Amino acid sequence: MNVQDPGAPALSHVREDGSAHMVDVSAKTETSRQATAQAVLRTRPEIIGLITDGTLPKGDALAVARVAGIMGAKKTPELIPLCHPLPISKVTIDFEPDAVAGTVRILATVKTRGVTGVEMEALSAASIAALTLYDMLKAVDKHASIGGILVLAKSGGKSGDWSIEPSTEGENR
Repeated sequence: MNVQDPGAPALSHVREDGSAHMVDVSAKTETSRQATAQAVLRTRPEIIGLITDGTLPKGDALAVARVAGIMGAKKTPELIPLCHPLPISKVTIDFEPDAVAGTVRILATVKTRGVTGVEMEALSAASIAALTLYDMLKAVDKHASIGGILVLAKSGGKSGDWSIEPSTEGENR
């Protein structure tokens, strides 16, 4: 039973019978690849100072979130069933706190030299870093939230390079 619309482009992770499978990337060319993703944590403006000063009750949230984001990128194929394990060469996690807006924008950039892209690793890194920040501050702000999770840029591979303008609102199109 084919669950796809006959006129729609083929989905690479779906077989003819509609079942999911891992794509065979063995014939793809190895290239340098990079992806950057963001997540945005919203909290009260006064909490941003506690985050940046490292004075939250649980300690230095940014340091813990940075390590968690790196670990999140490395664990992506364990968390997302159809992702390929990749030789990650670098993960960078940066934070852009904005006390006026009450936000911390998390930027995760992941690099590899491989046969498939690292967008999912970048998304995992940004998301896990944001979840860790939330965990670190929930004792002082139970109404904090996370949003704006998206890929901002990618390079390498057959589909080429692209990027979008970042936004702390997560509305980029």
